[in-house]
Amino acid sequence: MDLRRLVPLLMVLLVAQLGLASFSLGNMVFKVQHKFAGRLRNLTEFKAHDARRHSRLLSSVDLPLGGNGHPAETGLYFAKIGLGHPSKDYYVQVDTGSDILWVNCIGCDKCPTKSDLGIKLTLYDPASSVSAARVYCEDDFCTSTYNGMLPGCKKDLPCQYNVVYGDGSSTAGYFVRDTVQFERVTGNHQTALSNGTITFGCGAQQSGGLGTSGEALDGILGFGQANSSMISQLASAGKVKRAFAHCLDNVNGGGIFAIGELVSPKVNTTPMVPNQAHYNVYMKEIEVGGTVLELPTDVFDSGDRRGTIIDSGTTLAYLPEVVYDSMMNEIRSQQPGLSLHTVEEQFICFKYSGNVDDGFPVIKFHFQDSLTLTVYPHDYLFQISEDIWCFGWQNGGMQSKDGRDMTLLGDLVLSNKLVLYDIENQAIGWTEYNCSSSIKVKDDKSGSVYSVGAENLSSASDLLSGRIATLLSLLFAMLHRLT
Repeated sequence: MDLRRLVPLLMVLLVAQLGLASFSLGNMVFKVQHKFAGRLRNLTEFKAHDARRHSRLLSSVDLPLGGNGHPAETGLYFAKIGLGHPSKDYYVQVDTGSDILWVNCIGCDKCPTKSDLGIKLTLYDPASSVSAARVYCEDDFCTSTYNGMLPGCKKDLPCQYNVVYGDGSSTAGYFVRDTVQFERVTGNHQTALSNGTITFGCGAQQSGGLGTSGEALDGILGFGQANSSMISQLASAGKVKRAFAHCLDNVNGGGIFAIGELVSPKVNTTPMVPNQAHYNVYMKEIEVGGTVLELPTDVFDSGDRRGTIIDSGTTLAYLPEVVYDSMMNEIRSQQPGLSLHTVEEQFICFKYSGNVDDGFPVIKFHFQDSLTLTVYPHDYLFQISEDIWCFGWQNGGMQSKDGRDMTLLGDLVLSNKLVLYDIENQAIGWTEYNCSSSIKVKDDKSGSVYSVGAENLSSASDLLSGRIATLLSLLFAMLHRLT
């Protein structure tokens, strides 16, 4: 089955409110939103989300002016940020698989004008912001993003971007520099407004799903490793450590998303595969209920369209066919009487009236440097009706050829864990954690350590409409001084 026919599981999304919500500097706070909060789970929606995302995540990117990047149409989280002076609010997807921040701009061709998410879309207008400035092809940002001067570059030629995805959709426009408004954490559960400056994309033309999606937002906020990403820009300006962490609560729909130096809890890490566009790590083996799966020695080799990607923007978990078959056979061997059936032609489901944690095996993924990711039955199984459960594991062999050899671990296995992306030290780690509690982040200028938790921002949840029900906090541990 082609990946595009597969469709989304839970969409956990973020809304960051400035003023009402926080996205702060010093230690930064972002409010986040569950995309389908209050809506019943729909299996087709779950895989549709992943299908649209992977057709972009795994496809080559056409950047005729140079450089690279992999913005995705749909992410699990969205945030509300303020841009320009005077500041206006924009809803953007927060995505670990993307690099640049871009928003739809005034005069845009085929940009979405409404969204089914119950939010108001806004077109960014550089002319209405006194702090906005065009970025030109000879500017440092442009030459750094594209690894040199663009062919044909001349004075006053804008620095453009043009990304064409494997499914035919695209985004194109030019870069601008403008003010972003944040709330800076000044103490335990205390914030103050601050401003920063960032270069981002001004979307002039969209096509395909980017222009017509019912889940449309104003743009995408990328958390990738490229120099063009917001976190890289702020790090190079000395504003923040090049690291971030998230903790996603699949029970209450809340959690934490923090940028900067994490002080507590301590997290053990595994090295990232170098020179990869995404957050790729070295997997060594898989254990099902104490039994190590016998797999080909090269099944987890890293390389082009191979290896293991950690991606909170994907809902389920996708395994190469040989891994999927071996894992499912081992699980079934511990439940020999299980009668399986297919739901919506995509999900393997079964009837079970007992406690799944008592009846099914714990699965452990082992990575380099002895780091283990433990996945419990209540994580990889989800209930769709009374006594009917489905597996969240997906057979990569049924995807397009681009993704069939790749292991991609999404929200299914990352929920209820604090996951750290340490870009500076090229490492990723995690620890089991109560995502409704708090973490400690460090202010690098003062050396102070502050506690921030998801509960800090929950008081604003009653001001959000309809399906925007649960809030998550996105905290940025940064320096106090901003440009």
